[in-house]
Parts: sequence; structure tokens; C-alpha cells
Amino acid sequence: MSHKHLKVLQAIFHDPINANIQWREVESLLHHLGATIEPSHGARFRIVLNQREFFLHHPHHSNEFNKPEIKYLRECLAAAGVSLSSYEAR
Repeated sequence: MSHKHLKVLQAIFHDPINANIQWREVESLLHHLGATIEPSHGARFRIVLNQREFFLHHPHHSNEFNKPEIKYLRECLAAAGVSLSSYEAR
């Protein structure tokens, strides 16, 4: 995992929740983790990662996720088996 991807993963799992994470950084991380990203309806994107499906909204009026969206993303990644500790150890 590259340093940039690790920094994004750390920002997602950081407490308190960070609200300045860019859509393109998350998209790049998801691709690196092996996820498929498909446009769904409107600003929604269908994400399939490790046989888990979830939907993300592309942020409106800016490219930064807000805190509830980051919390949701964190929960979805955890459900798909992605954790910060498994990548920091490498």
C-alpha cells in the first residue's frame, strides 16, 4: 500500500472523525483495495468490496466528505474486512 493510500485510510479511521477527506482520494483507495465502483442513480455510486455492497454519495458543492459520510464509509470498510491495523503492520 502506498503512503498516500495509508494516509487516507488513517484519516478515515481517525478519532475524532476528520471531515476534509477528498472524494478522489477515497475513490483511489477503494480501487487499490480491489473495489468496483459503478455509477448508480444521480450522485450515488455502487461499491462492491470483498463481496460486500454499499453505496456512497459523491459530495455536493465540494469534493470533501462530511462527518456522517466518513462514519458510514468507516462502517462499510470494517464490514468488508478492511481495518487500519491490518495495513499499518505491513
